[in-house]
Amino acid sequence: MKRPLIIGHRGASAYAPENTMASFKKALALGADGLEIDVQMSKDGHLVICHDERVDRTTDGTGAIQALTLKELQKLDAGSWFSKEFKGEKIPVLEDLLDCLRGRNILLNIELKNGIVLYEGLEEKILEALGIYRMEHCTVLSSFNHYSLLKIKGLNPRIKVGILYVAGMVRPWEYARSIGADGLHPIYYSVRPEIVAGAQTHQMPIYTYTVNEISDLEKIAGMEVAGIITDYPDRGRNAVDKI
Repeated sequence: MKRPLIIGHRGASAYAPENTMASFKKALALGADGLEIDVQMSKDGHLVICHDERVDRTTDGTGAIQALTLKELQKLDAGSWFSKEFKGEKIPVLEDLLDCLRGRNILLNIELKNGIVLYEGLEEKILEALGIYRMEHCTVLSSFNHYSLLKIKGLNPRIKVGILYVAGMVRPWEYARSIGADGLHPIYYSVRPEIVAGAQTHQMPIYTYTVNEISDLEKIAGMEVAGIITDYPDRGRNAVDKI
């Protein structure tokens, strides 16, 4: 039985402020096989790593990312909300992480946060950055906006994309294949044995999110999914080590 990859959700976001370099480095230190991140675009067109469309929850600032320049965004403290230990942590740009991962055998899952704000040119900019750093081969792009995934495949058919979804889908591998997707990224409670079996039969890997409880991690780890996205890479590592 092939063991699933353990992918740090926004890094090791149970232990460090999400989507920061501190969180990414912590995930790697805890043995993560990959990282899942969220990318949006600043007012002046930079690729910034942040989950929310606004900075209010995860920084000491306020406002929409699309309304702030990179210089304004990087003045914000993105760590103190989590713990004083991380005071001064910054919102990173995608290139910061790509530079950190250069030469490592790490899977990078980039979620394009363009379901609410339709950032024009987001797909092109991400593909350009991956090309510069020569990381297309170890990256999967995902989104809840499946039109964006269609666009990506049109721009670069070789890049892997995965459909994010929450609701239970009937034969999701058929839908995914119909739009040229390479994988399924469902919420964990919609992952059933029959879904895993069907996906395997149709060579459609499953990367499921966000699995945090030990019992859930152990259950999912035994279902032969391709990857488990978790806030606790150490728990995930322990779960797969029991297989």
